[in-house]
Amino acid sequence: MDGTVLVADDDRTIRTVLTQALTRAGCKVHATSSLTTLMRWVGEGKGDLVISDVMMPDGNGIEALPDILELRPQLPVIVISAQNTITTAIAANEADAYDYLPKPFDLPDLMKRANRALERKRTTIRPVATEQGADSGEELPLIGRTPAMQALYKLVAQVVNTELPVMIAGESGTGKSLIARAIHDFSDRRTLPFVTATPNDLVDIEGPATILSRAKGGSILFDEVGDLDANAQARVVRMLDSLTDDAPRVMATSQQGLMEKLESGDLRQDLFYRLTGVTLSIPSLRERVDDIPLLAEHFLTKAERDGAPHRALGKAALEMIRAYSWPGNVRQLENTVRRLIVTSTEEEIGRSDVELVLGNQPEIEPLIGGGDTEKLSASVAKHLRRYFDLHGGVLPPPGLYARILREVELPLLEIALDATAGNQAKCADLLGINRNTLRKKVTDLDIRVTRRRKLM
Repeated sequence: MDGTVLVADDDRTIRTVLTQALTRAGCKVHATSSLTTLMRWVGEGKGDLVISDVMMPDGNGIEALPDILELRPQLPVIVISAQNTITTAIAANEADAYDYLPKPFDLPDLMKRANRALERKRTTIRPVATEQGADSGEELPLIGRTPAMQALYKLVAQVVNTELPVMIAGESGTGKSLIARAIHDFSDRRTLPFVTATPNDLVDIEGPATILSRAKGGSILFDEVGDLDANAQARVVRMLDSLTDDAPRVMATSQQGLMEKLESGDLRQDLFYRLTGVTLSIPSLRERVDDIPLLAEHFLTKAERDGAPHRALGKAALEMIRAYSWPGNVRQLENTVRRLIVTSTEEEIGRSDVELVLGNQPEIEPLIGGGDTEKLSASVAKHLRRYFDLHGGVLPPPGLYARILREVELPLLEIALDATAGNQAKCADLLGINRNTLRKKVTDLDIRVTRRRKLM
């Protein structure tokens, strides 16, 4: 690396670490804890790269970006921030930051980005658009410092002011509609209407025209597009084909596998390709376990601000919350935190409080299919690896062997009994076990046996 780097951060440790790393890499470094000093250096023509924190004692690093670029249009600025929200990522992108990294950052990764910034001369300048309200995005629980969420934030920032249709995919409770709303609120259309179109809005033949008139050039979100029937799909396609240059931005959400619906014929190809200009995949909560404490703290603070008593999560309680699989994702986590605030009698929420709300075992995730050709052992192995990963480096509760065997044994016996029409003698023979053993397992597992005529 070669060049002069200006480092601005009010954290002495970060300034020291970056100064040492950049100096060892061959750079000259000027470090400061003052935004005023940074701006003076930039005005004097110093520096080939700026690495700046957002929240400084005498100003905001992102708000200073337009002034930096006005003074030095080709000077790259890498923003680092402990405010790990979608608002920060979008604001950094709109202010034309060269790159954005959340704290705590990976030093080798930052060094690679700094090297690319020094080697690549900026050739384009985008106009700055920063007319967002003071409370914009403040209430959105779209926060997280995990790589999965930071990658999502960056992609959202890149598509905000494009005209491409956006498909937002993710499980229930991950915040798909919030992402769509954020795209609208940070776009040039923010002053125009944001309209959510549900399947009920498309029952009538005039539904699309009504939706267009409500949107008035703003944004339209087709919520759960996979639930639309054939008639509604046809109406949406005709609407999209009739759009003019001043038409609304089109977005859609889906928690279902649209490719499977496409292959089965339940989703029109022309609708699929019209709505998938850009696809944003929102990670489930179990795919970003390290964000759970951050989200839980956010919900506790939000509740206290709304008048709830002060509560804090104890270490054991937090460990259990991290270990849970959260099938309802962020929405379920928020509802759980709210219940914990009400049911906890102490200021510190303990493990017993969490057990009362969630039960004492994490839910075991359903097997994630790998296609019809995947062997059972591979599916089970994938499932077990995911189950261990859900515990965030902590071992699962004791008794795992019995729990896993039960998970496999129950469907095996139910399907075998169904295949033999409830004939336990035939089922025992099919399974290769003693008839008395089968009877005991049926009782222990509370399996309902139904005898019926069936071709064998």
